[in-house]
Amino acid sequence: MSVRCLTTWAQVGGVAACVVVGLLTVVGLQPVSAIEVKLSAEEAQKALEAGRAPMEKTNTPEDVKKVLQQASLVTRVGADPEKDPCGASAILRTKRYRLEAFGRQEAAESKKRKMDVRMPEDFIKKVIDMPNMEIEVQLCGDDEYFAEGALVELQQGAKRIKPIDIGKAERGRKNEGSGPIYRSRFTALFAYETFDPAAASVFVVNLQEGHEARIVADFSKVK
Repeated sequence: MSVRCLTTWAQVGGVAACVVVGLLTVVGLQPVSAIEVKLSAEEAQKALEAGRAPMEKTNTPEDVKKVLQQASLVTRVGADPEKDPCGASAILRTKRYRLEAFGRQEAAESKKRKMDVRMPEDFIKKVIDMPNMEIEVQLCGDDEYFAEGALVELQQGAKRIKPIDIGKAERGRKNEGSGPIYRSRFTALFAYETFDPAAASVFVVNLQEGHEARIVADFSKVK
């Protein structure tokens, strides 16, 4: 039995021939965009399955935690929280990221209801057609409200890309261990049409009192 879930979870010749080979080699070395701006329905289903499969194998809360941690690491840029808990980082919520998250939710709901639960096709299409990528910035500071009013932009070479929206930063939570006292996070939306998914990129976060955090983002490693 299957249940349709309706809730949001949300040349020719010698020298010329050598030239051609050289060109092919150069083309082969060009970075390929890994952030997939355009996904087919088939690719979307594969992303759902990629998220669903590991969650189906979980048996304990610890297993679930490991799956979720691994999922966030795949699309995280900047500091690794396991090695640098207070280093600035950002999770890129791409289309594939969201679809895999929905796949994990499908698996969780299927176990709970003891029947297959799948996302409705029209909702999957909405994800495929999403015009924006959401990022969640995470960083630390010494004041409980240090991230309030934070601004962020994406720099690609000489290009400065502003987000179309920035969410309110959450109130700082006490940080464990040494370093700054508080941790906070906020989200921002960047339109896919405004940036190059293959370009060398840096998210620049401007905080109160002129403090700045820079998060280097290698988009070639993110889907």
